[in-house]
Amino acid sequence: MEYDLVVIGGGPAGLAAAEEAKKNGAGSVLIIERDKELGGILNQCIHSGFGLHVFKEQLTGPEYAQRFIDRLEGSGIDVMADTMVLNITPDKTVFAMNAEKGYMAIRAGAIVLAMGCRERTRGAIAIPGDRPSGIFTAGTAQRYINIEGYMVGKKVLILGSGDIGLIMARRMTLEGAEVKAVVELMPYSNGLKRNIAQCLDDYNIPLYLSHTVTDIKSENNRLSKVIVSEVNGFEPIPGTEMEFDVDTLLLSVGLIPENELSKSAGVEIDPRTSGAVVSENMMTSVDGIFACGNVLHVHDLVDFVTNEAEKAGRAAAAYLAAKKSGSAETAEAPIRLLNGTNVGYTVPQKVTVSKVDKFIEVLFRVKAVLKNATVVVRAGDTVLMTKTRDQMLPAEMEKLILPRKILDQAAGRDIIISALKEKSEVK
Repeated sequence: MEYDLVVIGGGPAGLAAAEEAKKNGAGSVLIIERDKELGGILNQCIHSGFGLHVFKEQLTGPEYAQRFIDRLEGSGIDVMADTMVLNITPDKTVFAMNAEKGYMAIRAGAIVLAMGCRERTRGAIAIPGDRPSGIFTAGTAQRYINIEGYMVGKKVLILGSGDIGLIMARRMTLEGAEVKAVVELMPYSNGLKRNIAQCLDDYNIPLYLSHTVTDIKSENNRLSKVIVSEVNGFEPIPGTEMEFDVDTLLLSVGLIPENELSKSAGVEIDPRTSGAVVSENMMTSVDGIFACGNVLHVHDLVDFVTNEAEKAGRAAAAYLAAKKSGSAETAEAPIRLLNGTNVGYTVPQKVTVSKVDKFIEVLFRVKAVLKNATVVVRAGDTVLMTKTRDQMLPAEMEKLILPRKILDQAAGRDIIISALKEKSEVK
């Protein structure tokens, strides 16, 4: 079995990448999705707030996904749902399995990785105490309530102020549960400001910053109490314990890109993002394999996932066209984009300057809350560009436009992007 392009994942990233590749001349295109339906995580996100950038209106998650699913009709894009991809090789062979066709080896001219991400679990953060029922990741609880129709508990504490945790605080309240509090280890929230306002403030749910769970107690194998302590850095402060009588603990403690398949294909992984290292056109370190969406780095908004996936789809189509025409690849060495002071990561991580027309878009996150800050772009000791920002938050992805002329000025040197707290730090 052969396809020009195989897209792994039928969520928002995979759907947008496949559609854009097809529109830009890709021949045979296949989407492989492990769930029974397309749409990915959006199917369980029944709240509104999606689509403000892409469609200029508020949609629920299923409505947003359906817009793209409807456009598959008559597009010529093939779909294999309820199909598990087992392995991808560096020569772009995809090994997959489903109940209808059994074991398959699919040869691809190009591949787009769009597998999304998964939640960190209790084991990943080593919470001490009993191990009873009643402890869920926030996304699992969301699926039980919104898709399966099961209520997971009545008295709830949420650890972590990521967006899923904040949204589930509101969802549990609307379903009749009592949400005692949201507890956050960091001195700032890891969710969008609008979600703090709409999901906590509107329902008088307290948010305890610089706090964490330090013990879990149970009765009859069901969660009964959660002990929360204030922290100094990451160390609990003795004497600050608070006891909450709850039957449910939801964990919203971070997301991890699903890159097991990427690793099997030989794709280089960036330890900062836990996603692939990509160039300006979203191509990974393996020729003809592209990555986009939450498998590359965790996004705030699905609209941003769509924009990035469309870029990957266009690049995959261009790659296939170049291969077909026999166009030679440039031997130019790419320059690296590195994170400097207060910057956690940058995407893309490398740029081949000759392939950039007018500009590239760089996405990055800061590591601390910064007010009246300055973004500084350097090549060695040379300041290439500065941009002031009123405020930057770790929870909100930042975007920086680097014009081609700035890239030319780097003259083959690494570009370092920093976020400085005071203007006096800019030299």
